[in-house]
Amino acid sequence: MPHTLTAETAQDFAAIALGHVRREYPNKPANAFAGPEDARTPSQLFPIFHGSLDWHSCVHGYWMMAHILRKIPDIPAAEDIRALFNEMLVPEKVEGECSTMAHPLARGFERPYGWGWLLKLSAELWLLDDRRWFRNLKPLSDVFVQRFTDFLPIATYPVRVGTHFNTAFAMRLAADYAESVEDAALGQLLRETALRWYGQDEACPAWGEPSGDDFLSSALVEAECMRRLMPRQDFLPWFDRFLPEIEARKPVTLFSPASVSDRSDGKIAHLDGLNLSRAWCWRSLARALPEGDPRRPIMEKTAGEHLAGALPHVAGDYMGEHWLASFATLALEA
Repeated sequence: MPHTLTAETAQDFAAIALGHVRREYPNKPANAFAGPEDARTPSQLFPIFHGSLDWHSCVHGYWMMAHILRKIPDIPAAEDIRALFNEMLVPEKVEGECSTMAHPLARGFERPYGWGWLLKLSAELWLLDDRRWFRNLKPLSDVFVQRFTDFLPIATYPVRVGTHFNTAFAMRLAADYAESVEDAALGQLLRETALRWYGQDEACPAWGEPSGDDFLSSALVEAECMRRLMPRQDFLPWFDRFLPEIEARKPVTLFSPASVSDRSDGKIAHLDGLNLSRAWCWRSLARALPEGDPRRPIMEKTAGEHLAGALPHVAGDYMGEHWLASFATLALEA
């Protein structure tokens, strides 16, 4: 598979997502029950995002389809994507999602991973020529802008794990929304928080990577978050300090694709996502460096090795298939 998002690849990925974003079961709910009255089916709780095994995977399945629709709008699946969005991204269904988010126990629902992805989806809808779907989704987007606004000032410490709780990844996605819709207050909050949490980091050892269920590199996604939120003239010296031994291919663990032993195990299958998200970060970070920088070919080669190890496994077992194409799209479009 080529390491770009071709029309053929986009068609394949869109077909995967169209096959699961409305697939209600199996389902792994993340909502809390206050009593028996809260025991409802996924589609009753989440009129839009009830497929793809879990809420956040369904959200980024929609993001991927919106991105494909914007970048390669003439593929056969485009008509089906538009039909899906016309059916699902409508005010009454958005109101249902907002109602579930208003539950007293939903304050921490999908924090922060799903928050970031919902705003990333909204940013992509904003970039489409027809902003009708963006406008329809905006009440739900506003919920998560407010949650970032409330949460980040009281979050004393970042979360540096390689799973859904990672704060750098969520802020990296939210930054795209802040820029697209020109939400200056959110953008400033994200920048200030990133500098507060990560601004003094240096000589990252990455000694904990990978753990057995990582799908993010806590080191590389932090760097990608800072690249996105810092002015380039400030980011480059920060990056020099943060990963000072790239030319020596150190830390060694960041240059070796993860091995995936059982793709039917949902946690182990996360490691395919780790390879894809590392490729995304390496490619994006390489492009931030000056032309002729000796680190660039090393980083691009490493990204290619990670892509080659993961792309053949985007489809196959539902434990990975319900989400991996989104991460492959991030990597291919870096």
